[in-house]
This record gives sequence, structure tokens and C-alpha cells, in this order.
Amino acid sequence: MENKKKAALLLLPNLLGEMRHHQPFLPASVDRAILEMDGLIAESASAGRRYLSRFETLKPTDEMPIALYNEHSSDSDIDFLLEPLQKGERWGFLSDAGLPCIADPGSKLVRRARLLGINIQAFVGPSSILLSLMQSGLPAQKFFFHGYLDRDSTKRSAEIRRLEIQSKAEEATQIFIEAPYRNMHLMESLLQTLSEETTLCVAWELTTPDQGILSQTIKLWKKSPPPNLAKKNAIFLFHSS
Repeated sequence: MENKKKAALLLLPNLLGEMRHHQPFLPASVDRAILEMDGLIAESASAGRRYLSRFETLKPTDEMPIALYNEHSSDSDIDFLLEPLQKGERWGFLSDAGLPCIADPGSKLVRRARLLGINIQAFVGPSSILLSLMQSGLPAQKFFFHGYLDRDSTKRSAEIRRLEIQSKAEEATQIFIEAPYRNMHLMESLLQTLSEETTLCVAWELTTPDQGILSQTIKLWKKSPPPNLAKKNAIFLFHSS
């Protein structure tokens, strides 16, 4: 195959949950790209193998080389990871969920690949950030994604107040995530800190059968118990007008 001879770093989309079939969420171009792949860079070997088992591959899945790149990787690992690509191979790069480099490690790897002149190809797929924003009903002309807020409750509340002021001043939607086991702590901080007129949207387990999304003012949120977000993948958005 002619494409096979051209080295590339393939930025591959992943699912947001453990669905049986990937076809409704990932384009056919991903299947074709994986069929030509020599190896995979993933956050964990188990997640990488699980992902590859969904597709037809150049080698048997258990023989496909998998290299690891995650939050614990050092910058000195990057050139080693890119060595096969410099020799003409095609490797995929994968996050545990969603899109690589978006709220996940990977930007340094991509930056180095660019400096080395390696071809980079990105593929579309589900992103909890964009899917939640689309469904929230909140303004999307200007928005900020902040990753994780501070774990300390006092600092987190101060950060929420600052973001609410910014949202109102700049007419911007604020977006952030939290570790599943801390979701309820964050939810409590939001309800206690945000003004009653601010609209808060919470979305969880997007694209899965357990998906839920609720968007309403803080005043309405306070009138009923919040959803149980413990141990769920959730994303939070608010807008102050």
C-alpha cells in the first residue's frame, strides 16, 4: 500500500464509554487507518489492547507493539517513542477516552513530531467537552475549558467565584471536569457558591446508555436533590448573564 510507506503519527479518537460497537461513534477512516498501523502509543497497555481488539489490524492484536505515554512519562521518553516513525512506520496515538491531547497528555509528543517533520493525521470522534456544550443550551460563541478545579474546598470556591465573574464580564461559558469520586464535592461547591441566576449544566456518561444531562439555574437546582454523580464520568458547565 502506498500510504503504508509514509510515516505518520495518527491521532486516534476513542469512545467515551465501553460500548459494544464503535461504528456509531467513530468514522470508517479510523478502521482504515488502524489496518495500516505498525504500532500504538497509548496511556495504558490494557486500554490499548482493548481498543485494538475492535478493529482489523496489520498484525494479530496481541503482537501489535504498544508503547506507553501518559501523565507519568518524562520528556526524555518522547524521542524514543517517535524512533519507529522516523524509520518510516505508522503509529497511532490514543487516549483512554475521547480525543488525544484534549484534556489529556500528548501535546509535547505532537509538538516534537512536528519538529522532526513527521506527518500527523487527526481523526474526528466524540469529545465530552463539545458534546456537553452542544446540548447544554449555554452560549458557545466564547467558552473556556479549565480542566480540574482546585481540590481544596476553600480555594475551589474562590476559583468558582472568579470564573463566575469572568463569565458575566466576557459573556463566556465556563467548562471543567472532576475525578468521578470527587464529583459530589464539586457539585456541592457549585450550588453553595454560584448565584441563583447563573445557569449550571451537568452532563454525565455521555454517549452511553446511562447518559444524562441537566441544565438549569442554580435557583432551580436547589429545589431538588442533585443527580448521583458518584463514580460517573461527568462534566460541568455554567454561564452567568
